[in-house]
Amino acid sequence: MTFPSGFLWGASTAAHQIEGGNVNSDWWQREWGHLPGASVESPSGDAADSYHRYPEDMALLAAAGLDTYRFSIEWARIEPEDGWISRAAIDHYRRMVATALELGLQPMITLHHFTNPVWFARDGGWHSDAAAERFARYAEAALPALEDVDLVCTINEPNMVSVLADPEVGFPSIGLPPGVPAVTETLVDAHRRAVQIVRGAGKRAGWSVATQAYQPVPGAEAVAAAYGASREDVFLDAATGDDWVGVQAYTRTRIGPDGPLPIDDAAERTLTGWEYYPSAVGEGIRNAWARAGVPVYVTENGIATADDDRRIDYTRGALEAVASCIDDGIDVRGYLHWSALDNYEWGSYRPTFGLVAWDRDTFERHPKPSLAWLGEVARANTLVPA
Repeated sequence: MTFPSGFLWGASTAAHQIEGGNVNSDWWQREWGHLPGASVESPSGDAADSYHRYPEDMALLAAAGLDTYRFSIEWARIEPEDGWISRAAIDHYRRMVATALELGLQPMITLHHFTNPVWFARDGGWHSDAAAERFARYAEAALPALEDVDLVCTINEPNMVSVLADPEVGFPSIGLPPGVPAVTETLVDAHRRAVQIVRGAGKRAGWSVATQAYQPVPGAEAVAAAYGASREDVFLDAATGDDWVGVQAYTRTRIGPDGPLPIDDAAERTLTGWEYYPSAVGEGIRNAWARAGVPVYVTENGIATADDDRRIDYTRGALEAVASCIDDGIDVRGYLHWSALDNYEWGSYRPTFGLVAWDRDTFERHPKPSLAWLGEVARANTLVPA
């Protein structure tokens, strides 16, 4: 299974989940009880301290053989108060981009990965009529940090952002809430404004969608189509005409006549409770290609497990699904693993997705065998034995 020439191999992270000390974000404020929201097992705190240790983290990826690093820049650091832009924060992210390039890593930058400035949240967040305009203003302000960047993701998993627009939302054990329709419209508006700004600066723009591999049992095809329409398809449709679309896939959702079906008792589960299902990424790619018709990057794919051998097995299965899509003529241009580091999984440090572990007391990094294996795959541009 050889991948196309120029295929990107990398790993992804999100600022709040690894940087630490993101005190001006709504997630930090929720974690400490200053904003409404579900209680968390643990606050993010120092996270992996990657705000300071990013050169080491990037160097580990490059040394292993990867060529791309997707990371997010933090709106709450760049615009900690409404209308005030931190030049120091812009310079920090410029240094991150420069470091990646010096190490031979192509930086793919995400403008928004779930977190908002606390002032934005307190003024209605994505429910506000001014939300899209404010996001566009931030995208414009962030351009100096993107000077040497080619690929820009406007919003990470807007379908999840729409679900999370209700701070009291609780995630069911299977399936997803439908999201907030008005927020979905605002996110699409914000995305299109940001695409225009980013393209105007000579970048290639898209956004990433959390695909769910909705699989109907016989007779439930219409139910599955209706279920996926507001939770996935509307966001893929909005990517039509973009430069690319990102697929983020982890598991599947089986749909019966009454909606999502429970995971089979015999199925293997990950540390997040999701079904072990590597083929999900192929189904996400196929739906994205069919609906958006633009080049596809796998911007996230991985497994929460303490068993690194299973991480390699899962990733191999996922890459087989990616290769099958390419063989069928789908324009897939890269695979970015989630995650480069074990990280803060929105309330807990227990689910470990990373190619690199780290010590919670000393922050010492510990690359896992899966990083070396994926790096070998990247160097060969083909699947290699574990």
